Parts: sequence; C-alpha cells; structure tokens
Amino acid sequence: MVERQIKLTAKEDVKEFVNEASKCDFDIDIFYNRVVIDAKSILGVLSMDLTRVLTVRCNGQDERFNNFLNKYAVAQ
Repeated sequence: MVERQIKLTAKEDVKEFVNEASKCDFDIDIFYNRVVIDAKSILGVLSMDLTRVLTVRCNGQDERFNNFLNKYAVAQ
C-alpha cells in the first residue's frame, strides 16, 4: 500500500486525476480527516474540499500512476 499527499486546486486537475486513477486495476482511495472517497469517482472527488491537502492511498503498485502523482505531490 502506498500513501501520497497531493493538492488538487482546479476542476481540470480533478478530471485528469480521476482519468489516470481509472486506468489502474486496483483500488485507490482519496481522503482527509474521516472522509474517504473512491478516487475513480469524479463526483466523489469533486465533492471534497479542494482547499485541503488530500491523501491518496493505492492498494496496488503502478509506476506510471506514481510518476503522475508527482505532478500534484505536496512536500512534507
């Protein structure tokens, strides 16, 4: 399981993120606090507070998706 901190600031970012997540054959969740959403659901991700730093949890490994997440990664 891989967890990454990301920040999605625009609706276009959300659309691109969901599109890339949908290409993976494993479950991906995105969450903050106690709110957990399926990362492959555009309505779910859009319903989140995009002013917050979000955590992405991947229940599998895909190098292409991990490289894509670097675009939205938040330094810790």
